[in-house]
Amino acid sequence: MRATPIALLAAALVALALAGPAAGAPLLVLEPDGQVTARDDRFLPAPDRPVGRVTAPASATAPDGAVGRAARSRRTVRGELARLRDAGAIDAATHDRHRDTWDAAQRTLRRLTGRRAVELRGVLRTVDEVAAAGALTAARLPAVFQTVARNRQWWAAGRLVGYGQRVAFSGSRLVWQSYPGQGIQLQWLGTFGKANGLFLSGDHDPELRALLDEAVALATPRAGGLAWESWFRFDGGRPPWVSALSQGTAVQALSRAAIRLGHGPYFDTARAALGIFRTPPPTGVRVATDAGAHYLIYSFAPRLRVLNGFVQSLIGLRDFATFANDDGGRALFADGEAQLRREVPAYDTGAWSMYSQARESDLGYHTLLRDFLRNLCGRLTDDTARAAAAQAAGGATATPAVPDPALYCGTAERFTGYLRTRPVVTLRAARPARARARRGVTVPYVLSKISTVTTRVTRAGRPVAGRTVRLGRGTQALRFTPKAPGSYAISVRAVDLAGNATIVSGAVKVASAK
Repeated sequence: MRATPIALLAAALVALALAGPAAGAPLLVLEPDGQVTARDDRFLPAPDRPVGRVTAPASATAPDGAVGRAARSRRTVRGELARLRDAGAIDAATHDRHRDTWDAAQRTLRRLTGRRAVELRGVLRTVDEVAAAGALTAARLPAVFQTVARNRQWWAAGRLVGYGQRVAFSGSRLVWQSYPGQGIQLQWLGTFGKANGLFLSGDHDPELRALLDEAVALATPRAGGLAWESWFRFDGGRPPWVSALSQGTAVQALSRAAIRLGHGPYFDTARAALGIFRTPPPTGVRVATDAGAHYLIYSFAPRLRVLNGFVQSLIGLRDFATFANDDGGRALFADGEAQLRREVPAYDTGAWSMYSQARESDLGYHTLLRDFLRNLCGRLTDDTARAAAAQAAGGATATPAVPDPALYCGTAERFTGYLRTRPVVTLRAARPARARARRGVTVPYVLSKISTVTTRVTRAGRPVAGRTVRLGRGTQALRFTPKAPGSYAISVRAVDLAGNATIVSGAVKVASAK
């Protein structure tokens, strides 16, 4: 029996489903009665870890009067809503609904104190600034005012939460996340990651459809298509911004669901979401290169190259192109994969992985990058096998070339090995070459990967100097000032992020001071 393209595609989906959903994550849910329930959501991926700085609006901690005076000096939220109504961009009922949401949030803010007031004020200030900039378009109103309404609900009744806590609301499947000073915000990576978890479970299709329908309703026009915009400040970026990581995960989840649920419009939405991958920042995420293109993790940071986000965005593009049989998606994947092939070697230090061009991964991001590379390896390996099977079965003679997966497979395997490899510490000669008492001595050493390093200096068994500190790879230094001549024992103990330990020792001879 011949293997048809549809049969091969079905086999690919079965293989994905057999992988099972990712491990669950804690989620706080605000119930209709105002109570908060803690749940372990097995479909929700683990929350991200802060690498950049989360920066609240400048006036988030300012008194209400200061915010009000600033608002009166420019375009206001109420004024922009009225302008949109008068221009025919929204009808009167929509205007009234959003105006009432805004007014209710302002009334709630006046009743709140302390941290709750700071959080809600930060959200309202961001919306006020968006309106002042003329960016409060009709298409953005659903996402913006749902953010206002949910923050009013949470800070009036919910718990105080720290950075990264995921929250949700009874009756909704959207995922929100706490960003101190900016309230809770729609977390698109978490939302579409949960959609993937529901898909992989194989038996939660109604919940998958409900989640995606909620998310699609909040997409906004951008870059000639649709995008899921973020409405909070992060690492210097101002809202609204977009991410190749979350958008790639979105097109992946939508294309999977289109096949599983037999719902073609999800393919249309995913196709529209490709716009940011064709458009340069700050509107889109495409940075053209000699090889093809790099897709940015943050549209506001064109020089930041985060490999894990890039890899996952390509997995999403590949899945969409495969499931939708879409030439545009294939072209975007090909452009990105050609650039990824150039970048990957620079993120492998020989002992650990790099998060970006400037810093090593923490343990979570190291394993995440390993897993993404492993996923890409598996997909390209499967694509190669399917292409060969299609040709052998008498399929089309001209099939798209499949990139060689060896680089990604090998890198993922090495990254796994690094989890079991001890750090290497190499002591260098002390400076100055002839050390003397009461003068500073420096003992350089080279560290192979990010580790917690404990240095000790002793003389005749008695401690002289020492410290414990987290250090990155490269040349570091142990410094001390000997008080008396003699032989000083030096030890450097390094424990990497996976718990592998190494200790090296040496000695420095110190002469009398002159």
